[in-house]
Amino acid sequence: MNRWLFLLLLWSCLSACYAQIDVVEQPQSPAIQVGAEWEALYMAPIKGKKVAVVANATSMLRDLHLVDALLQKGIHVTKVFAPEHGFRGDVPAGEKVNSTIDEKTGIPIVSLYGKHFQPTEEDLNDVEIVLFDIQDVGVRFYTYLSTMYYVMQACEKDGVEMIVLDRPNPNASAIDGPILDLSLKSMVGVLPIPILHGCTLGELALMMVGEEWGVSKKFASKLTVVPIQNWNHQQSYSLPIPPSPNLRSDCAIHLYPSLCWFEGTSVSVGRGTEMAFETFGFPALKNPDFHFTPQTIAGRVNHPPYDGQECGGRDIKKSCQGMAEINLHFLMEAYANLGDDMFTSPSFFDKLAGTTVLRQQLKDHLPEVQIRLSWQPGLEQYKAIRSKYLLYP
Repeated sequence: MNRWLFLLLLWSCLSACYAQIDVVEQPQSPAIQVGAEWEALYMAPIKGKKVAVVANATSMLRDLHLVDALLQKGIHVTKVFAPEHGFRGDVPAGEKVNSTIDEKTGIPIVSLYGKHFQPTEEDLNDVEIVLFDIQDVGVRFYTYLSTMYYVMQACEKDGVEMIVLDRPNPNASAIDGPILDLSLKSMVGVLPIPILHGCTLGELALMMVGEEWGVSKKFASKLTVVPIQNWNHQQSYSLPIPPSPNLRSDCAIHLYPSLCWFEGTSVSVGRGTEMAFETFGFPALKNPDFHFTPQTIAGRVNHPPYDGQECGGRDIKKSCQGMAEINLHFLMEAYANLGDDMFTSPSFFDKLAGTTVLRQQLKDHLPEVQIRLSWQPGLEQYKAIRSKYLLYP
């Protein structure tokens, strides 16, 4: 038989066979459901109670803000507590948030990033339950964790119940960095945990109670965590809403733990550009990959470092993918360029790092591997503690 005719007949037979086979579609992974979506687990306990909500722009229940959803269901929301960046998420980093009245709902907005970080006794005198629902990024110096810490303390002091509606940690697969030295405790670090802690806020709330970090074990009876469904620590998660004005992309969120300590230095992290936390640079950077000029952007940053000055920038977006640890190369390159002059605010750098040792290690020109080895004893102790409070695989 002609070879080509044979191949044609064979192909026809195979095609006919495959045509009889039903193609089975691979099952899709169940959609992630955040704690706020499990209304059955928290609506009943708050029905008929005076409720305060700790919330911001990320506190969405599908296509509706949590506060609006609660009001629609007849929940008595007495006030909203607003963290850094405000209830609507439009206050630049570090700027005080004012207490006000929400124009849409008429509900009082009480700032927890202004005159005080912790609700006062007066703030809680018309509150029976506090509902906490804010998207975090899994980094110790991101202040939403500190806000939760201070709210928990106030609730325990005044006998108020608290419900944490949990949300995924977009940096959950990584545990890295120095453990916070509590002598450097501040709003950018309140717990003895690493920079990348690998927990959700719900898990950290349980850890605070179990380890009695700021609250006692007695508070366990007043605390409820409504968990996430269909999510695990190794699973990627793209935030649907920017958690703060300058973390506007998945890349920025993944680079943030490796760049934020530059806030205590003369190095720009791209604030005042469309590349905030996606680059770093300064005017004297050697062999830059490109140039950028920071400027004020309303609602995001006022008078950023090097406002109006051209800076050399480093292209680091390729480092976003698959980051499982802090990238020390950025910090070490900047120090090699600037030396000790880089530390324009040494005390703030130390608070962000959580230790005075890192700054000295840079001055001593220690190699990266030696710096990382100095973190390991603390990280191993922390991992043992963390394992007791995990809600997700």
